[in-house]
Amino acid sequence: METSQDAFVAALEQYRRELQLHCYRMLGSIQDAEDMVQETALRAWRKRDDFEGRSTFRAWLYRIATNACLDALRRRRPRMLPPDVAPAAAPAQPLPAAAEGPWLEPYPDRLLDGIAASDDEPEAVLVGKETIELAFLAAIQHLPPRRRAVLILRDVVGWSAKDTAATLGISVNSVNSSLQRARSTLSTRLPRRRIEWAQDAPSGNDRAVLRRYMAAHEHGDAEGLARLLRDDVRASAPPLPLWYEGREALVASTRHRAAAGRFRFLATTANRQPAAASYVRAPGESVYRAMSIDVLRIEDGLVAEITAFLRPELFAVFGLPAAL
Repeated sequence: METSQDAFVAALEQYRRELQLHCYRMLGSIQDAEDMVQETALRAWRKRDDFEGRSTFRAWLYRIATNACLDALRRRRPRMLPPDVAPAAAPAQPLPAAAEGPWLEPYPDRLLDGIAASDDEPEAVLVGKETIELAFLAAIQHLPPRRRAVLILRDVVGWSAKDTAATLGISVNSVNSSLQRARSTLSTRLPRRRIEWAQDAPSGNDRAVLRRYMAAHEHGDAEGLARLLRDDVRASAPPLPLWYEGREALVASTRHRAAAGRFRFLATTANRQPAAASYVRAPGESVYRAMSIDVLRIEDGLVAEITAFLRPELFAVFGLPAAL
């Protein structure tokens, strides 16, 4: 592929966002994904003369990105959520110290804009809710790296077994076997009702639940929060290796920390789910400072899962202020 560097960069840029999303699915981290897009660009530039047009430029970039991610995964532990690494906590127990992880990270919906212009385009499948929700991302972290790549290339990107095999340097039979095993693993780790996740973005009802969730916290209303929760709700707060199971446990924990006026929230979205950016005010201060991104999974108008990412540094990626 003979081209100037400027022309090459321009050609790659039109695929940057979907490559970042692909790497995020592989790695479970938005920062790692961005680093891997840069690595993909470097590798592609060095190998530009190898591109002979037998596939599309987009497919060629995906092959490079996938193998770059696999190289990275061989050096790193999978990213998890607290239920993967610790037993459910008792409400009265002290909060543990933060643990290094590595922890799964949320993905801002604003970075999905522009990847798929319409449902008629093949890229539309890339941003489908069922393959970007946190539950899906958490589940595929339990797959070995190559099996994870097979699942993503076959079931998300939509490649054939032949193209997937060529990308990974394995046989078609190995691809088919890996895909079957990956799907079997997911069936045991995904929520039972995953098949019903059809909408591409939070519905109006979900947004209403989110507003009530934020108001309950801002007013220190533990009972109001309780009315929003499923009986079997789960709540976790990485990087704390801690999570609560069930409405009673979560509400009891909330009562320990609830206080009207202590928190403020801004609505946002992450992983095609409603999310709330929480800000906390220290005693004696007037400023509310960034604390967490709370990502909600809502079923039938009730909150089924809360993942509160205690990562103030993520606010910039979400386009949110550091303080209110």
